Amino acid sequence: MALRVCSRLFRDSAVFSRRVVASASQEPASWLLIAGNAACSRGGRNTFIFTPACFITSEAFLNRLTKGKPTEADGSFDRFPASVLPDSADQLSLLLRHPDQPDNSKVLKVAIIGAPNAGKSTLSNQLLGKKVFAVSKKVHTTRSRALGVLTENDTQIILLDTPGLTTPSKVKRHQLEKSLLMDPWITVKEADLLVVMVDVADKWVCHRLDFEVLKCLAQHPDIPAILVLNKVDLVKAKDRLLDITAELTCGMVNGRKMRIRPVIKPPWAEKKPERDSESSLEEDSAEPNSVLSKEQLKTLRSQQGWAHFKDVFMLSSVDREDVETLKSYFMVAAKSGSWQYHSEVLTDQSPEEVCTNIIREKLLEYLPQEVPYSVTQSVELWQTAENGDIDISVKLYAKKETHMKMVIGTAGQMVARIAREAGEDLSQIFLREVKLKLSVKLRK
Repeated sequence: MALRVCSRLFRDSAVFSRRVVASASQEPASWLLIAGNAACSRGGRNTFIFTPACFITSEAFLNRLTKGKPTEADGSFDRFPASVLPDSADQLSLLLRHPDQPDNSKVLKVAIIGAPNAGKSTLSNQLLGKKVFAVSKKVHTTRSRALGVLTENDTQIILLDTPGLTTPSKVKRHQLEKSLLMDPWITVKEADLLVVMVDVADKWVCHRLDFEVLKCLAQHPDIPAILVLNKVDLVKAKDRLLDITAELTCGMVNGRKMRIRPVIKPPWAEKKPERDSESSLEEDSAEPNSVLSKEQLKTLRSQQGWAHFKDVFMLSSVDREDVETLKSYFMVAAKSGSWQYHSEVLTDQSPEEVCTNIIREKLLEYLPQEVPYSVTQSVELWQTAENGDIDISVKLYAKKETHMKMVIGTAGQMVARIAREAGEDLSQIFLREVKLKLSVKLRK
């Protein structure tokens, strides 16, 4: 949905502010204030038309972004990798190939962090232009750190997709892998830029940053961070977005105070939900060797947001136009440096890891409650036929007999559906026909 912006602009020392009317058919208009946008165009004599992705940024960076052109006009072409190689040896060989970087190459390592189910993997897939990471509506779909590589012209963006930040008590309670606990913290140390994702459609968590996210930001204050408000397409009352932004940034963006003028709220605007304070005051630390003192932790527990974000984006990670705006931001933010991977590399995952992750996605999608989390996998066969088709056989191990029956389904319909849909996704990833066979066995 396009946002029409009134031509009356008012400027203060912090940011450009615009009064925005979000218009939709058969819906009352709601008022919202947004500062700055990278992609705006004249929509008439007295109006501007904004693309769906808006962001709050400094004037200096806005000028860089609107003037900067990540792609050159010299006839060069984007070098997108065609697919993930289906052979483990070939994939490893590609990962070890010397980077084919041009002169004046640029690179940026981006760690995407946030609470579970914030949309991190969906965003990574959209940025890469291909589904590489598993996604589902359930939490903890991503079980370990995974890497995606986006290479365009002279710039390489390395996306570090991480599991949702969680706590030791939750890992123990739900019998989750230790990788969910440690990988996000280890990954952040590699990053040049942190992307903190928040699901604004979840009214119970969108008004306060997850405590583990705050701890992560506080332990790495030297790494620039941006805030991404995801799933804005699901928020009907658009005036909530500015309220959420003010809360999650403590009213500060890029070191300057946001001077937000009062917003006239319609009578149907919903009230803020009351958040259970105990749920955000976890006593345990997700990183055993925490460098934060007890006083610092106490201060963080009283905070709703982080006052040191460089920029704020509002987008829907399933909308390609929205994601293109964020990708342009990454391209401009990249610094001179050597590439780490050859331009044909799309991910550091092995083909077997991609396969098991896609199967896990389908298990999470169709099986209830704790059942998909207790199912383990074993790749029994991986064979390439003479015509290039791939035959894959995976055995699923269920923890209980009742779980096994759920995975199989009535007359085998459930396991057949999972095999069919996972096989279709793998065919898109490997760019060849994939015949996937799943069998289910009770784990002893």
